[in-house]
Amino acid sequence: MSKNIKTPTNQKVLTNVAVVRMKKMGKRFEIACYKNKVLNWRNKSEKDIDEVLQTPSVFSNVSKGQMAKKDEIMAAFGTDNQLEVCRLILDKGELQISDKERQTTSDNSVKEVALLIANMVVDSETSRPVAPSTITKALTDIHFSLKANRSAKQQALEMIPKLQESLPIERAKMKLRVACPAKEGRALIGRMKPLFNEVEVENWDEQGLEMVGLIEPGAYRTIDEMLRKETKEAGRLEILSLKHVVDGELEIS
Repeated sequence: MSKNIKTPTNQKVLTNVAVVRMKKMGKRFEIACYKNKVLNWRNKSEKDIDEVLQTPSVFSNVSKGQMAKKDEIMAAFGTDNQLEVCRLILDKGELQISDKERQTTSDNSVKEVALLIANMVVDSETSRPVAPSTITKALTDIHFSLKANRSAKQQALEMIPKLQESLPIERAKMKLRVACPAKEGRALIGRMKPLFNEVEVENWDEQGLEMVGLIEPGAYRTIDEMLRKETKEAGRLEILSLKHVVDGELEIS
């Protein structure tokens, strides 16, 4: 008996693999990808499919190394072009991950969103920063999970009102400096000033109006457009800080 053990020609042995699966016409089709590359492909940060696929082949079972039959591929996809079918499965198939990987991914997603929120809010009672660990715990308590079809930033913004039900937080204010000629300043001040939560400086001199104050982030675009339109680009808008916080030590429990 030969000592050489041969792998059947319809099998391929793969290791350290991420599997993407699609079921069509009662059959299972799978492709073997490199870990962490599937999401990169789907969010368009990776454009080279050769960097995603371990092999441009369609399997019926990746873990067993069983290749899909050509007639079944043709019946399900209308083509037997393996690379084209791999691309379809990569785009629309279901990424198979273990329970442990799923939990790790979920934990990392919560921490990512918590950090984004912590960078956008302050304690509404003290105007001091809020520890990311505090946000993480609150997100966990309400069973937050990241949706794959929306960006982390979008979901962070959506979660702030929900977290305000249990945490004393508010969107951090932006600090702006506005400067414009006196004539335009007199025409604008009545409409622009109400957009500020707090005006720290309001000076009038031969140069015109200078105003420094705090605004809600959502008011920035309105002020910018108003200044550009009304002053014909003669006005200036300067962001002094994206997140205004009170100085002092942050106590992290």
